[in-house]
Amino acid sequence: MEALIQPPLALQLTIATGNPNKVAEIEAMLGPLPINVQRQPDDLDVEETGSNYLENAELKASAAALRTKGWALADDSGLEVDALGGAPGLFSARYADGNKAKVQRIISELGASPYRSACFRSTMVLSDPSGNCLAAAEGICWGELLHAPAYAGGGYESLLWVREARCTYGELNPAQLSRLGSRGKAARALAPQLRQLLELN
Repeated sequence: MEALIQPPLALQLTIATGNPNKVAEIEAMLGPLPINVQRQPDDLDVEETGSNYLENAELKASAAALRTKGWALADDSGLEVDALGGAPGLFSARYADGNKAKVQRIISELGASPYRSACFRSTMVLSDPSGNCLAAAEGICWGELLHAPAYAGGGYESLLWVREARCTYGELNPAQLSRLGSRGKAARALAPQLRQLLELN
């Protein structure tokens, strides 16, 4: 009896986040690559002490890679409002306590200003199993901030109107997120290096 030919094992890639929605989003963006995606261990908590998105993403990717002894992908993102000098930016997650408070603070600080351009900016980093960050890419999604959230319960994404999609960032469907979203653009920009480094060509 002939031995069964086993298909090649897919490479394991850890997404350095505890957020299952973000894991699913990034997994979808990686498309048909032969990769098994998993989220980081539940007890891994990395303090984001970097001075920019790149440094924070590197901290997270390196920690996840060392912990799992495998390749890891991390991103760091923020909302940047032109009229607020780029704030909240790196401090987007800590700008207020909870989504509702964050949204209200942005609306309050902007007031009636007609200058409402803003963007989501994401930096994505790939680390090897030794914790060395070997590739990075950035993605930006520009839009305009509404005077009130488009729907209840949302965060910054319920405020940023994306003109190309004629909806807010939070209402983008998966295909639009991959094409227009900041994380999707970063993932696409990183894909050639990811393919090369992980020998997926």
